[in-house]
Amino acid sequence: MPFPGFNSDTLDNSLVNPAAYADESIHDAYTRLRREDPVHWTEPTGFRPFWSITRHADIVAISKANDRFINRERTYISPIEAEEWVKQTTGDSHLFRTLVDLDDPIHMKLRRITHTWFMPQNLKKLEPQIAAIAKAHVDRMAALGGQCDFVNEVALWYPLRVIMMILGLPAADENRMLQMTQEIFGPQDPDVVARSRIITQGLSGATEGTGNPQVDIFALVQQFFQYFGEVLADRRASPRDDLATVIAQGTVDGEPIGLLEAISYYAIAVTAGHDTTSSTASGGLLALIQNPAELAKLKADPSLIPGAVEEMIRWATPVKHFMRTCTEDTVVGGKTIRKGDGVALFYWSGNRDEAVFEEPFRFRVDRPNNPQTAFGNGVHQCLGLHLARMEIRALFAELLPRLDEIELAGEPKLSVANFVSGLKAMPIRYRMR
Repeated sequence: MPFPGFNSDTLDNSLVNPAAYADESIHDAYTRLRREDPVHWTEPTGFRPFWSITRHADIVAISKANDRFINRERTYISPIEAEEWVKQTTGDSHLFRTLVDLDDPIHMKLRRITHTWFMPQNLKKLEPQIAAIAKAHVDRMAALGGQCDFVNEVALWYPLRVIMMILGLPAADENRMLQMTQEIFGPQDPDVVARSRIITQGLSGATEGTGNPQVDIFALVQQFFQYFGEVLADRRASPRDDLATVIAQGTVDGEPIGLLEAISYYAIAVTAGHDTTSSTASGGLLALIQNPAELAKLKADPSLIPGAVEEMIRWATPVKHFMRTCTEDTVVGGKTIRKGDGVALFYWSGNRDEAVFEEPFRFRVDRPNNPQTAFGNGVHQCLGLHLARMEIRALFAELLPRLDEIELAGEPKLSVANFVSGLKAMPIRYRMR
């Protein structure tokens, strides 16, 4: 193991180091912590200290104890300098007030606005449209002549177009939306930022960047508010049959939701369903390429696709962590977490927990027991989990029967990010029908 001891700067700094997620060396730290110090007091350089929670059972227990572990104070691991900038800029600890940033009762009141819309019985009506979008992207893959970067030419665009469809947004705005989702919530990797700038180059209103990440993020946030402020006003004046209208027409305690809450709702709808689904689709395909016996098994028996999708979600775990703040002294794993202490729930570690998953570092499309925790647990469990599963199932149901051969055509690369991360490049060669 590369980490000599739990009091070393090396271990604590690795848990927040975006590069450790890009080369997957973070699993060395996770594995050792699960075995020897699963509730670990962590003091990384430049960050406020917190408890690292690495075991599946502890992650689930804390997630369900939403009265004793709240979201509002601290949502994700961020350097002290960045936290102070947000407070100075907004007067708050967050740029938005999304569902993941809030606690009950306001969290549940806002969540109820779209809860029914995201249920399987309502989403079923979208299956033909999602299947058509999946087919269009597999058709594009086939038209690329047997070689492409699956991330940047297929996986990145597929969930974005689903989101644009369910929100009722024009296709002409896709590039602008891509920049917002990639840069506001994923600015740690310069390659990801550069890619979005290339895509949006020359677009009216697109930001070109100043070289100062904080200034650039704030400019994008302002653009986000302007764009969705117009969407909000339009749907309140002229309701349509789309998710943007459901949000715009939402009420809390009999009153229309406020501007900040509405814009934040649009923010979480756009961002939470984009990178996460894209990363799962590309990470899942990479796992199949690297495990040809599993790919053959899945192609031979398409009934395994739902379970394979669950394994792809466990394997990729696009959201690597969320933070909570303790409201009263609580014992977890034999350690006393004090009131006011922050805790980081490391989902990728929980999804490799040897106590829960047999051979956790093996990718299995027919894994019989898979209580993956990538969507979270408790009242903050991902609102769009049924939609995400539907999208990934639709993509692989279309792709697998048409895929005769596939292999890597270069080195796949993971994004440099410790919050939401996944593949940023995956060159492949293939033969399709």
